[in-house]
Amino acid sequence: MLALCLLAAVAAAFGAMKLPQELVPAEDLGVLTVRLDGPDGVGLAYTDRQLEQALTAVTPLQAEGLVTQVFTITGRWDPHRAEIVAPLADWSARAATQQQLATRVQTALEQLPGARVRIRSGNSLGLRGADGALRWAITGDDHARIAEAAFAFAAAAERELPALRDIRVDWNASQPQLALRIDRERAAELGVSVAALDLLLRAMVDGFEVAEISAGDRSVPVVVESARRGATDPQDLLMLNVRAAGDRLVPLAQFVRFEEGAVPSELQRLGQRRAVELSAVVGGELPLPEAVDGLRALAARELPPGMGLLLRGDAATLEETARDVTLTFVVALLVVFLVLVAQFESLGSALVVMLTVPFGLAAAVFAMAIAGVSVNLYSQIGLLLLVGVMAKNSILMVEFAGQLRDAGRTLREAAFEAANTRLRPILMTMASTVLGALPLLLGSGPGAEARAAIGAVIFGGLSLAAVFTLFLTPLLYLGIARFERPRADQGLRLARELEAAGQETR
Repeated sequence: MLALCLLAAVAAAFGAMKLPQELVPAEDLGVLTVRLDGPDGVGLAYTDRQLEQALTAVTPLQAEGLVTQVFTITGRWDPHRAEIVAPLADWSARAATQQQLATRVQTALEQLPGARVRIRSGNSLGLRGADGALRWAITGDDHARIAEAAFAFAAAAERELPALRDIRVDWNASQPQLALRIDRERAAELGVSVAALDLLLRAMVDGFEVAEISAGDRSVPVVVESARRGATDPQDLLMLNVRAAGDRLVPLAQFVRFEEGAVPSELQRLGQRRAVELSAVVGGELPLPEAVDGLRALAARELPPGMGLLLRGDAATLEETARDVTLTFVVALLVVFLVLVAQFESLGSALVVMLTVPFGLAAAVFAMAIAGVSVNLYSQIGLLLLVGVMAKNSILMVEFAGQLRDAGRTLREAAFEAANTRLRPILMTMASTVLGALPLLLGSGPGAEARAAIGAVIFGGLSLAAVFTLFLTPLLYLGIARFERPRADQGLRLARELEAAGQETR
């Protein structure tokens, strides 16, 4: 039996490496959210035209009864952005899932000209950035060099990581900008100081405060501003005169020129460094951790020195969650072990209970593999619950075996009788827990994916873990408890020592 359990544990350890990992399972939240991004600098009229074209892929769903209503927002956050929100029909009234409808709409909008389209999936936990897309950023010291490296990295990713689709670089230098260039040598020849030019432009563009007058209990600011404020043609600025040396007035056109260019609408900083963000859609056949490993290996080869890769969104949250859950498991097992040592007053009995926990996790791995459940936040919660139930069942058996040894039973008799006597309450506990998890596994409707992940771990894991609890616990007790004396023996030894001490004093 011990050999079979060890073989199952080794097989589960290899199987756990093959289980897909994700932050949360794909959930049907009952709503489609379509986001459109047009070129920077366009107006609301352009964005509204693109939105009307995108609606042609969504409105047929309403005619089929799959969508109840369609809401549109033009200029969401920026004039070049738009959004379509389409609540779906009730889960019982449609056979198609949200993911299937999203794929259908995304396929219809892939060739939409003049706008980038992405359908946001979201999650029931409301995790920011967790929309199913793989996000990362290239960090460095200069935005222009980072952007150049980001586009080269995106091309390399498309070439070497075919499972990543729709790779996008969040860098679009299309925001119009007007730069004022000063010929400083010419300005010096004309006797124009930079301070005088600064005063002129501040007064012309925005005005500035030069003093503050106090009148009674009121404070009145004195603001200098130009009467010609509000000019819409940049060339009008060149006709302004600035005061030069000798109280002369010099037109700006003699030493100032304008340059029109395009810049990004925003510059990102992540991890205290300048950054350019990228995103991609991961194919269903590639687990998220493997996609992250592929990106890191590619970054080590392709990124120039001084630049790094920083995970964002689902990938960053998944890694952070994995660390937190691992720490939670370690702390929980340590606390349980210390409590058991104090309860049993025996290191061996506590060790027997703790050694059954890994085998219970092995049973959960088999259950997840059979049910096709990934390692995610919900299944990890199920693992924590499974550990608690496993420990409880082992405690029932080990505690009773210790009482039997104190009553004078031999080690083998105590283990055999404890296993037989505690069989019924252990089975009753397991049956109630397993049957209680069955509705989670068979449920449907909103949130069914999350409940199924927890239910599969509890139902399948606890059913398989019954073997470890009922057969492995007595075996471990026989192997470990033989090195410890029963508490009754310790009491008799203490009584003999006290009696011997009393005789010496007499």
